[in-house]
Amino acid sequence: MKLFKRIVKWILIAFFGSTILAVVLYRFFPVYVTPLMIIRLADQVVDGRSLAMHHEWKSLDKISQHLPVAVMASEDQRFLLHHGFDLDAISKAVENNKKGGRRHGASTITQQTAKNVFLWPGRSWTRKGFEAYFTFLIELFWSKQRIMEVYLNSIEMGDGIYGAEAVAKHHFAKSAAVLTRSDCALIAATLPNPLKFDSSNPSSYMLKRRRQIEQQMKFIPSFPKEGQDYNPNTTSGGIYHRK
Repeated sequence: MKLFKRIVKWILIAFFGSTILAVVLYRFFPVYVTPLMIIRLADQVVDGRSLAMHHEWKSLDKISQHLPVAVMASEDQRFLLHHGFDLDAISKAVENNKKGGRRHGASTITQQTAKNVFLWPGRSWTRKGFEAYFTFLIELFWSKQRIMEVYLNSIEMGDGIYGAEAVAKHHFAKSAAVLTRSDCALIAATLPNPLKFDSSNPSSYMLKRRRQIEQQMKFIPSFPKEGQDYNPNTTSGGIYHRK
């Protein structure tokens, strides 16, 4: 029994120590590969397809200023106000799902970053538990700017395409730094399912979503730079406004 307790203790120490260290290191170093990238490569091998993984890390200041605004408008309008979990969105999603309507998620940008960088795809309670744990650590150790930077560099944006620079080059023939407001809204429109929705060949539904996102972007003037203040007490409809 003592041996068992000792083994469990060291397993827990190793788990918490390694995961905290990984989160702290990624606060300062680029994320060049994620579990999802490896899974997608494995899928390509199994399917007999050519290996394709396009990913190029770019710092936030080398990504269009419109892209953070677009993904907040589309994915998480309260990103700058919550601490990793949007309780309002969770409550609304639960109520909607109870009514039997179209299922709504309430995953924040921080939660998506935790999933993209540290975990695997799926909806199991085990994975959700790990996601909550990593979300807490990320919010504890990273700034909102760093979360956005990692998110925009790691998220899947097409078949074999990860991050802002890769999608800008392969779908818009330009660098991420010069993506237009409209380009960014179109990219954001693909994020619920980037393997189904193609920003290089948008459907009529995608173009409609782009217009909707551009309308929402009007309520989010800009994304604050590192160290810049934002005032959570001056919001309208849950949407961030600068001081």
